[in-house]
Amino acid sequence: MAIRRILTVPDPVLKQVSKPVAEVTDETRALMDDMLETMYDAPGIGLAAVQVGVPLRIIVMDLAREDEPKAPRFFVNPEILERIEETQPYEEGCLSVPDFYETVERPSRVRLRYLNYSGEPVEEWAEGLYAVCIQHEMDHLEGVLFIDHLSRLKRNYAIDKVKKAKRLAANA
Repeated sequence: MAIRRILTVPDPVLKQVSKPVAEVTDETRALMDDMLETMYDAPGIGLAAVQVGVPLRIIVMDLAREDEPKAPRFFVNPEILERIEETQPYEEGCLSVPDFYETVERPSRVRLRYLNYSGEPVEEWAEGLYAVCIQHEMDHLEGVLFIDHLSRLKRNYAIDKVKKAKRLAANA
């Protein structure tokens, strides 16, 4: 396993639409293992493959709290089959937009289909934080960042903030 570099805005790779995975192989699982290690190191609760420069339809996630045992989840070729109309606001952040948080409204419950770590098909409902996180990560697969759901002013502010932090780190 290896920790990979997480791309940050305005890297154009983040705007790419990710390609489907033909089948879950040992190579796919090695990528998911690297992604999980990278996400834990960051730290974060979700990561899409495109965020580490691999535009494939793969997501890793772990919603366990610090005082709980790790509970990693793996999603290959995830798709949303159904969304309920009711939405919920949630303050989101993103490893590709470090140190910026803003409220986004998303459906509070969605029905998913995906392949798990073993390549087995899974279909289930997600709600609460799980629903928010899976929708956030699935947006990445379409080249959409959570800041794209905000006003142009807030989006530009977030990008400028990340650029400034990069400049300061480079000059330090």
